[in-house]
Amino acid sequence: MAGVTDPIFRTLCKEEGADVMITEFVSAEGVLQAWHRTQRYVQLEEQHRPVGVQVFGGVAEHMAEAAAIIAEAVRPDFIDINAGCPVPKVVGKNGGSSLLKDLPLLQKIAEATVKRLEGVCPVTAKIRIGWDAEHINAPECVLRLQDAGVAAVTIHGRTRSQQYSGRADWEMIDRCARAVSIPVVGNGDITCAADVKRARENTAVSGVMIGRAAMGAPWIFRQAKEFLRSGTVPASPSAGERVQFILRHARMAIDSRHYGAEDVTMRAMRSRLLAYAKAIPGSKPLRPQLASVNSYAELESLLLPLG
Repeated sequence: MAGVTDPIFRTLCKEEGADVMITEFVSAEGVLQAWHRTQRYVQLEEQHRPVGVQVFGGVAEHMAEAAAIIAEAVRPDFIDINAGCPVPKVVGKNGGSSLLKDLPLLQKIAEATVKRLEGVCPVTAKIRIGWDAEHINAPECVLRLQDAGVAAVTIHGRTRSQQYSGRADWEMIDRCARAVSIPVVGNGDITCAADVKRARENTAVSGVMIGRAAMGAPWIFRQAKEFLRSGTVPASPSAGERVQFILRHARMAIDSRHYGAEDVTMRAMRSRLLAYAKAIPGSKPLRPQLASVNSYAELESLLLPLG
């Protein structure tokens, strides 16, 4: 998730029990044309492993070359081909979910990338169930990706036209998981520990990917794992604990200088602050201020009274 799964957030998610993580995605063209600017998005920390780097693009040779550059530079545990992003600026470049309209091209990209990285690291892929309701082709897509040599496929249970509306189709995810021998990871509408358990028990998926829910509650990983182990869901953090978690995230981001100076870092974190604050009682009137915060001191003055 662009602007979300940076090294700071990955550190926090790892602490909260995430098993496998993926970086923010990068453009294959960006890697080839401006690696000096792009490489900051694929910065890896050893304590985050296993961790993969996600790449998007629409030219097989470029995707394979970009994957090789990344693999040589940071040694990820896997490279993930993004064929699911619905964002217009990605789709407009024939990347992301636009590849679902041209499965032969997606297969060609996967084959080229797998061949280029043979003996280096595995290649995986992330897809949606189709372009729209009239063109749901995930079952064919996973078979083609398996034939191309990818090691695993993650499926978001919505079409591109749905964006993030409606409900994820877990029946279709299950159908795809049963159609191939490679692992299939399910994604979509996993909002709590019970959702993880339901997916594990009622479908053939090998794992579950959590995205948007973790943006506001990274402890979902810890809660899900404990629920699967013992049947008991640990209590969610209190308002005060959430406030301290947010402040720690902000402090870590500033200290890392990943985004640059303090004011730049706080601007980069605004959407994250809004996601975190949703579940804190009394935070709604502060949303406009959180959306314009420029310093740690300002953030602290807003949040401490809530905790």
